[in-house]
Amino acid sequence: MNTTHKIKAGIIGAAGYTGGETIRLLLRHPNVELIFAQSRSQVGKLVTATHTDLIGETTLKFSEGQSDADVLFLCMGHGESKKWLTENKITASTKIIDLGNDFRLGDKVGNREFVYGLPEFQRDEIKKVNNIANPGCFATAIQLGLLPLAGKKILGEVHATGITGSTGAGQKLQETTHFTWRANNISAYKTLTHQHLGEIKRTLALIQPNFKENVNFVPWRGDFTRGIYVSSMVNCKLDITEVNELYKKYYESHPFTHVSESMIDLKLVVNTNKALIHLEKVEDKLVIHSAIDNLVKGASGQAVQNMNLLFGLDETTGLHLKSIGY
Repeated sequence: MNTTHKIKAGIIGAAGYTGGETIRLLLRHPNVELIFAQSRSQVGKLVTATHTDLIGETTLKFSEGQSDADVLFLCMGHGESKKWLTENKITASTKIIDLGNDFRLGDKVGNREFVYGLPEFQRDEIKKVNNIANPGCFATAIQLGLLPLAGKKILGEVHATGITGSTGAGQKLQETTHFTWRANNISAYKTLTHQHLGEIKRTLALIQPNFKENVNFVPWRGDFTRGIYVSSMVNCKLDITEVNELYKKYYESHPFTHVSESMIDLKLVVNTNKALIHLEKVEDKLVIHSAIDNLVKGASGQAVQNMNLLFGLDETTGLHLKSIGY
């Protein structure tokens, strides 16, 4: 693209967690001008009244409608994006990145068809289209742990457990996000029925057409705010050296996913667009540990990464972020 022209970006549903995270990233992006942030509930209020960490960084106010934009980020609740696109006339040239789950399984609205936006899966396809279905947060973490095995056509049945921070449940107060319930507490939910299983199985079947196995997933609610840590177990006949080589080779051209031969922890990825992977092997059992920030690589950061690809930018632009570390 012409680097002298800034991408005009707008956000629909900008008051929530993913909307706020997208605002933060776009305000610091060298090739983007954020022209509006829409919110039905906060119209006319300063963005900084809701996202208080942005005080001193923007004077933008939440708007009711939208202006012409080169790209729209849809940060609404699941099921709302398709309705919004049906009810609003958006020019065909405007690119859409949907952070909800409406289009992850191949659904479309009108003439708009969506490509699944996991760059480590199909970066070249993403570059050619206008509409992206951004992956789910758990789906991102789990798939990044499985893609190299599926690519080699040796993936079998998967048993995964993953824990997520409270921001994964959205901003609306619920019993299970209340501090007095969440603090010093862990619980399982949606055992073997999580909504991200559909997109995971769809991707794996596209990479490994003979994949008919179960992906058995038990998600946990963690007593922290940000991040996802997943441990996936599969049968694998490769030794640990071969597995590490396979994963490093697969991800060598992907700037955000890194294979660590030492154990990983959640703080290494929080506030970044990184995905870290660590592999362990005991007899024929391979355990793949994967960690991401659910709001960055699991949502808004990956959306900006996809925007970079859509507009011909280096995919890391605006995403060199520091982890909290300690």
